[in-house]
Amino acid sequence: MIIVTGGAGFIGSNFVLDWLSASDEPVLVLDSLSYAGNLGNLRSLQGDARFEFVRGDIGDRALVDSLLARCQPRALVHFAAESHVDRSIHGPGAFMRTNIEGTFTLLEATRAWWSALPVPTREGFRFLHVSTDEVYGTLGPADPAFSETTPYAPNSPYAASKAASDHLVRAWHHTYGLPVLTTNCSNNYGPYQFPEKLIPLMIVNALAGKPLPVYGDGMQIRDWLYVGDHCSAVRRVLEAGQLGETYNIGGHNEKANIEIVRTVCALLDARRPDPAGPRSRLITYVTDRPGHDRRYAINASKIERELGWRPAETFDSGIARTIDWYLAHPEWIAGVQSGAYREWIDTQYGSRKSA
Repeated sequence: MIIVTGGAGFIGSNFVLDWLSASDEPVLVLDSLSYAGNLGNLRSLQGDARFEFVRGDIGDRALVDSLLARCQPRALVHFAAESHVDRSIHGPGAFMRTNIEGTFTLLEATRAWWSALPVPTREGFRFLHVSTDEVYGTLGPADPAFSETTPYAPNSPYAASKAASDHLVRAWHHTYGLPVLTTNCSNNYGPYQFPEKLIPLMIVNALAGKPLPVYGDGMQIRDWLYVGDHCSAVRRVLEAGQLGETYNIGGHNEKANIEIVRTVCALLDARRPDPAGPRSRLITYVTDRPGHDRRYAINASKIERELGWRPAETFDSGIARTIDWYLAHPEWIAGVQSGAYREWIDTQYGSRKSA
């Protein structure tokens, strides 16, 4: 079986659903169910004997020790992380605790358990650490895309905490021999994404006739990766990745934020017209966030060349699937729009003046 940390979050839950749709290998999900962890994402697995959920923190050493001893997993896939840049600016402490201290605890617990395994079992185990392209910093308009050898230059508390966790994983491999793999992905989008990230926030606000807040001039460029493609890449790295190696995962879709917002508006207008007019009327430019990286881009040639992975979705097909999923799941949107969620959105955007 495998253990998946953060498996009730956006990418983690998509990975678990994807895994169990293609395999009968059991999965245990460990998730603390923080604000973005939603067990409802995995509701379809209730009663499935291949699935077990444990609510807990990756920083709880006794709990992690007990799960490793009981489950004897062949792999641990580590998605658990605080991941929203804006939240890291407002409250960096949680990012240091989860992304750095939590990863350290997970590594130490895994190392202690793994070291005592019989040699054949020990050699078959994998610790796969899921990270982000934000550890590399920002790119100029003409700079080459991030590769696995790009120097780290994190510019936000979130990015710095993920960079630290990447370094810990690397060190535990080189110092202790722990069989690790690391992936650094570009911006994900797709079903079950908490509506504080750009695409779901625009969908939810546009459907409600609310302002669509766009930072600065909206020309920040990101490389957009459909979450299903990310899941297939992680599976492939787990299956055939070389120990100690890092693999960048990207969607070959560099687009400016304002282009994303206008695309979401156009697709919603086509599917569910608003009597008040085109939803682009709701676009509202707000003061840019501190230290906002201008451009990210991923060079995914290594995973394509060595492991034969390529994204299956174009941006056009992926964003259409995403819009259709949100339109078909209003109950999921309502479920995440708790008082705490509305309070966060008000805190983040309500007090911002127009740029």
